Amino acid sequence: MAERRIGIIMNGVTGRMGTNQHLVRSIAAIRADGGVRLANGDRLMPDPILVGRSRDKLEALARTHNVARVSTDLDACLADPNDELFFDAATTQRRAGLIRQAIAAGKHIYVEKPTADRLEDALDVAARAKAAGIKHGVVQDKLFLPGLRKLKLVIDSGFLGRICSVKGEFGYWVFEGDLQPAQRPSWNYKAAEGGGIILDMLCHWRYVLDNLFGEVEAVSCLGATHIPERIGEDGKPYQADVDDAAYATFQLKGGVVAHINSSWVTRVRRDDLATFQVDGTHGSAIAGLQKCWTQSRVNTPKPVWNPDIPQPIDFFAGWQEVPNSQDYPNGFRVQWEMFLRYLAGETSSFPWDLMAGAKGVQLAEAGLRSWRERRWIDLEKLEA
Repeated sequence: MAERRIGIIMNGVTGRMGTNQHLVRSIAAIRADGGVRLANGDRLMPDPILVGRSRDKLEALARTHNVARVSTDLDACLADPNDELFFDAATTQRRAGLIRQAIAAGKHIYVEKPTADRLEDALDVAARAKAAGIKHGVVQDKLFLPGLRKLKLVIDSGFLGRICSVKGEFGYWVFEGDLQPAQRPSWNYKAAEGGGIILDMLCHWRYVLDNLFGEVEAVSCLGATHIPERIGEDGKPYQADVDDAAYATFQLKGGVVAHINSSWVTRVRRDDLATFQVDGTHGSAIAGLQKCWTQSRVNTPKPVWNPDIPQPIDFFAGWQEVPNSQDYPNGFRVQWEMFLRYLAGETSSFPWDLMAGAKGVQLAEAGLRSWRERRWIDLEKLEA
């Protein structure tokens, strides 16, 4: 058994998602477990260099998680032939430009989504990666949530019959910053910094819908800015000039209708921060982040409308939980390991590439256009 090093330029890991999911729970965890085991028994060991603007933050993060290298000079990192993979979890607006730089430097690419804030740029970086012959992937983390993996099992088993509809609820109350500190950074609410829930979340819903229920063919979306003023990290008020909620309906290939509400202005009274109810001719399923429940056709209660008496049916009691049939490690780590095995040559393709990322940007852009023009938008087939 041999250890094979892979140098990874990790840009933007001082942010919440970059630190918690990509560094701590993925790369640092993989390193602590001795690397990614390959089919021949070798171990692929990530050797990251943390890149950002603040050396103090980078060095503190590196010390905490046993990382040997940091840098504030991205150009020098991209010029180093010993690091072959570029990863980015920094701001959306800069991402396409950074991907172009990394491709020009001959690096393989693995990045957060959205891959750009405009479809034109998302398609451009996908085409450049294809022309350069490099390997590339985009984070599609929600596909690896335990609840959605169980839901996929239910769908593949045929339990639901023909799927009729999907109803999704995502979000929670993000505090304005006056009564309690906000749980999300202020850039989420600023157009100039790539904020907005439509750009953020419709990229997620594209790959969830495409991979589980059917390819998205059209969208009707209404956005809203329910809270126009918030308090920033500096304690000063600022104007929120992007959407903090989105109410979107999707037409999917095969006739399935999906509707997903996404909101940072909602108080949760449901099973989880995100839930998906799928109704089919033979049964239904409801999935959260961790759990999934089903109800078959023969176990469906028969309600009778009578508003004059208390509801006699306990609707929650008629559902069965899908058991944990396997371990479900962190979804970000699962996809990292899949991509690293792809880089090592163990698989010939990786399904969630920069073109998959462009599809997410396409849907977000279509959602914004639908809101602006107050109409349905059909999605064209994309080609890099």
